Amino acid sequence: MPKVVTCLLENKGKILILKRSEKVGTYKGMWGGVAGYVEEGETPVETAQKEIKEEVGLEKTDIKYIKKSEPIKFSDTYKDRKYDWEVYPFLYSIIEKDKIKIDWEHSELKWISPKEIYNYNTVPHLKDIFKNFFG
Repeated sequence: MPKVVTCLLENKGKILILKRSEKVGTYKGMWGGVAGYVEEGETPVETAQKEIKEEVGLEKTDIKYIKKSEPIKFSDTYKDRKYDWEVYPFLYSIIEKDKIKIDWEHSELKWISPKEIYNYNTVPHLKDIFKNFFG
């Protein structure tokens, strides 16, 4: 079962969501957070920081760890292929949202209030992650 991280970035009560581009392997066009596979020899925290740098261009000094929640394990089918996931959710705060530069994995970004997540077509269980962090 692959382990992945999902990182939510917060700034002044708003949360960054990212629209997955047509170039990624799964969940194209759906909204998610910063995400990536936990590679051999990495901890989920190390992966989270690496993915934040790769996907939105923020260094460790640009982010502040707030909290994590328990991993979510689930199975899903995407385009007739079954996936088993173990997702490690993280919440970080950022000071300067103007520093964010999305990479090829995303086509769009939005800053939303946590309750607005229900208006978006998201990757599986992102709404559960929001609920765990924000009630």
